[in-house]
Amino acid sequence: MTRWIGETLYDGYQQRFKTENILFEEKTDHQDLIIFENDYFGRVMVLDGVIQTTDRDEFIYHEMISHVPILAHGSAKNVLIIGGGDGGVLREVLRHKDVICTMVEIDASVVEMSKKYFPEHSDGAFEDPRCNLIIADGLKFVKETDQKFDVIIVDSTDPIGPGEVLFTSEFYSDCQRCLSEKGILVTQNGVPFFQADEVTTTQERMSPHFKDMSFYVVAVPTYIGGFMTLAWASNDEALRKQSVDVIEARFKQAGFDTNYYTPGVHVGSFSLPRYIEKLIK
Repeated sequence: MTRWIGETLYDGYQQRFKTENILFEEKTDHQDLIIFENDYFGRVMVLDGVIQTTDRDEFIYHEMISHVPILAHGSAKNVLIIGGGDGGVLREVLRHKDVICTMVEIDASVVEMSKKYFPEHSDGAFEDPRCNLIIADGLKFVKETDQKFDVIIVDSTDPIGPGEVLFTSEFYSDCQRCLSEKGILVTQNGVPFFQADEVTTTQERMSPHFKDMSFYVVAVPTYIGGFMTLAWASNDEALRKQSVDVIEARFKQAGFDTNYYTPGVHVGSFSLPRYIEKLIK
């Protein structure tokens, strides 16, 4: 039976996906989860009415949220992922051979359903001995851990439901506490064409805890509205302003190929469109 599934993120505007095959639909302990197939995007995951990932374009987001901070750092060894239950960020992080990764995901069902219905997202990363998967609240983890991380990647849902606590000043402060001296924090930060307040609010809440705080952009077809922003924070401003040649050398040494990320895109992504610049105080 044909069914149209509409994203409910915005009032007065939505995108809809046609499907004739619902693979999974259930309310988990934390959120409503739907997985279905679509002719254009392949398999699609929806959490609480918001599109999270698709087979066809997941690589764009996952490459940019992972490789930009790791290659900007230059010598990252210990990476923390908050969220990211589909495994795409974990897959990209572990392509860096010297990295070990702790992943804290609140909803075990998302991990299990992703392994079953989106196996190419993780591509075996959950079974990699360098992965330490913890099913727990990321907010609580960064508050209590005594570990230090070179890079923290927050692959969260939008600031509604379970993901809302990952957009607070308290959370950003706790992340800063468990970063190493040259550590970098990167977080999912919405599509500013529709979610302009997220840029302003994140800057206000994150900036007090870091010497350098900014954003970079990536265009993901599924996340309608043009560019989405990824928030960037570190205590070393130089990490954000490195040359293409420096990033190119590190990327070459890393020794893997990508489908979206390039050193040129890396450096250029920090050059923000004017309408986004105007949101930054």
